[in-house]
Amino acid sequence: MADKRFVFIKDNKEDMEASRPSLTYWQDAWRRLKKNKLAMVGAFTIVMVLLFGIFGPSTTDYSYSDQLNKFKNLPPRLEIFHVEENLNFHLSNDYNIFLVTDKGEVYDRLEPDKNQRDMINKIYIYKYGTEDNFEEVVLDFSYNLLPTKQGYDYDFTIEYDGVVYTQPNDKVFNRTFPFGTDDLGRDILTRVMYGTRISLMIAFIATLVNLLIGVVYGSISGFEGGKIDEFMMRIVDIINSVPLMLYVILLMVTFKENDGLTNIIIALSTVYWVSMARLVRGQMLALKEQEFVLAASVIGVPKYKIIFRHLIPNAMGPIIVSMTMMIPSAVFTEAFLSFIGLGVSAPQASLGTLANNSLSGLLTYPYQLFFPALTIAIIILAFNFLGDGLRDALDPRLRKG
Repeated sequence: MADKRFVFIKDNKEDMEASRPSLTYWQDAWRRLKKNKLAMVGAFTIVMVLLFGIFGPSTTDYSYSDQLNKFKNLPPRLEIFHVEENLNFHLSNDYNIFLVTDKGEVYDRLEPDKNQRDMINKIYIYKYGTEDNFEEVVLDFSYNLLPTKQGYDYDFTIEYDGVVYTQPNDKVFNRTFPFGTDDLGRDILTRVMYGTRISLMIAFIATLVNLLIGVVYGSISGFEGGKIDEFMMRIVDIINSVPLMLYVILLMVTFKENDGLTNIIIALSTVYWVSMARLVRGQMLALKEQEFVLAASVIGVPKYKIIFRHLIPNAMGPIIVSMTMMIPSAVFTEAFLSFIGLGVSAPQASLGTLANNSLSGLLTYPYQLFFPALTIAIIILAFNFLGDGLRDALDPRLRKG
């Protein structure tokens, strides 16, 4: 007689789902954020930029205000005339001759002999060596009468130890000043580091202040509702109607003893919170109708505890996303204000002031604008990547497992 017993087959998939550990809201958000490659790239870039701005200046031999005039307007990549071992000449765009090692280290600049120069024939004599034993370096310019977009071009030759060089024969990276120098001989790498530190400091301070003011203000307005909400929102509309630039100008006129850095922080702190307040107000209007708020009110929980212990924690997702998006906006605003001359005072350097200082020599020395502009672009792009990833990770409606 056949065995008619039933055999139950277990579904391994159901067992795996049943044994899967439960995750909290934040653990699930972190799990989904890690799957977003662009968001993780943005987070990693932000960490590197912070390290670059905070600890970078301690790794260089210069400060943001050190002026080495004999090394002015050096590019990050040097075209050199190789004359002998570990001796190379670099002719800059303003016709200064620099001594460069084979590794790209700039260590001196040749000074022209004013007594031997021929201004009519455009011949300059430089002395290389000691006073007792020196060689003459002859820089000979001749006009090329074919006009170019920048005017008339020059043909030139460099003569050293009987050998005439007409074109650079090698290129090396500038090991002494990796980002080059500006028109006062200041190290651009060091100034970009300091500028990144100042720009991020302004952005983070303004964002934290705006976060506190905007969250508290919007929470009270949304939770109370009625006439209180109407009155508080009209104040927000009035503040938002005044342009930010006008705020900065008024602050500079009113607080003349303050530097531009303080004025920008005050201006951003008094304006940027209005968008956060509106966002939080909208969240409060939706959350205060939930059952848990009614239950807390019935058992006599004070209003401030309902706001800070129940409503704000449930709205932290949109708040964090908005805060992440505010930081690049504040960086760009600070750079713009500094670019038009309303930023930090000299010799301090922000990314905006570095871009402004490079305008006069933009066609001749484009690298002086390239590096601060690239840093601004990297910061904004990294925060946007991270903000988009946080939005997808913290929004329950976008969960896909």
